[in-house]
Amino acid sequence: MGVAALLIESFGRVEGVLDRAVGGLTEDQLALRPYPEANSIAWLAWHAGRGQDAQVADVAGVEQVWTAQGWADRFALPFDPSATGYGHSADEVGRVKASGELLLGYYRAVAVETETYLGRLTAEDLDRVVDVRWDPPVTLGVRLVSIVGDSLQHAGQASYVRGLLEPFET
Repeated sequence: MGVAALLIESFGRVEGVLDRAVGGLTEDQLALRPYPEANSIAWLAWHAGRGQDAQVADVAGVEQVWTAQGWADRFALPFDPSATGYGHSADEVGRVKASGELLLGYYRAVAVETETYLGRLTAEDLDRVVDVRWDPPVTLGVRLVSIVGDSLQHAGQASYVRGLLEPFET
């Protein structure tokens, strides 16, 4: 298995987790929060897409799907278009309201662009330094592992919140 195929497989797992977490829920269910400071499924799914979109676009040197494909307009969230959810307050988390169709559609668009980029990578590309603000500087390989880890973590958190919505079975 080559580097591109391995990365595509890793990133490809996020969509399945998000599908199971988001699919079939109403907008009200997606916006529910287990307690006032918690993240909703809607925010978690949106943030998983936004974080991946912003970071992959940055290392790929392309425009983010969020703005390039009009997703910012479709969501019509009360944030600057550059917002990814990083550092959002509890109040801001509560402002993310969207249908499952919109959330999954955006993530799928991000996944397509991510896979296109990953498909061009070689093992040598992974050693390219993409961020010198850290010590040691961050390579493309390290950044991609970080991005997929974050995306899977947020998708898993959305799955957990969904589980809280379902009745306990004995």
